[in-house]
Amino acid sequence: MKIGVLASQGAFIEHITMLNQLGEKASPIRLPDEVNGLDGLIIPGGESTTISLLLHGDSLASEIKKLAENGLPIMGTCAGMIVLANGVSGSTVPSLGLMNIRVRRNAFGRQRESFETELSIPVLGEDRFPGVFIRAPIIENSNSNVEILCRLDDGTSVAARQGKLLATAFHPELTDDPRLHQYFLEIVAGHI
Repeated sequence: MKIGVLASQGAFIEHITMLNQLGEKASPIRLPDEVNGLDGLIIPGGESTTISLLLHGDSLASEIKKLAENGLPIMGTCAGMIVLANGVSGSTVPSLGLMNIRVRRNAFGRQRESFETELSIPVLGEDRFPGVFIRAPIIENSNSNVEILCRLDDGTSVAARQGKLLATAFHPELTDDPRLHQYFLEIVAGHI
C-alpha cells in the first residue's frame, strides 16, 4: 500500500514512523501532484488554521477532495479532524468539508489543559487505548451516517468513522500503541 502523510505542518514524522513500524512505507505529502496514486492519506495534528490555509493555498485541498469523493481513505488526527469536518464552531477558516461532523477547536482549553487518559475504543478490542489530547477538538454533533467510535466518560465524542474517513481528537501517533493506525490500514485494504 502507498500511504501519504500530509507534511505541510504538524506531527507528520510520528505518523510515518508508526506506519513504518507496521511494515508500510509512508511518504510525506507536500505538493498536489504527490497525492496521485495514494491508497490512503493521513492529515496529522498540528495547527489547524495553518494546515487549512496551506492546503487551500497550494491547491492540495481540491486534489484531496476529488480523491476523497472517489473513495480515498483519509485519517485525520486532532487538527486533521478539524480539517476533515464539514463544520467548525467559531472559525471562518475553510475545512475540507468531507466528514459530516461539526467540531469545536481547543475544546478543553489552552496548552496547559492538555491531558492523557485511557480510552475505550471497542473497534480496537477490549484493551484501553492511550489518548493524548493536546489543545484537542471535540465532535459537537454528527449525522446519522457517522459512527462514533469513542467517547470520554462524560459522553464527549472524540473519535468517529464515516465510510473510509476516520477522525480522532487525540494523537495516536504520539503513543506506542499501533492499533489505530492498523485499523486505518484495514480500512485502506478494504477489510473493514
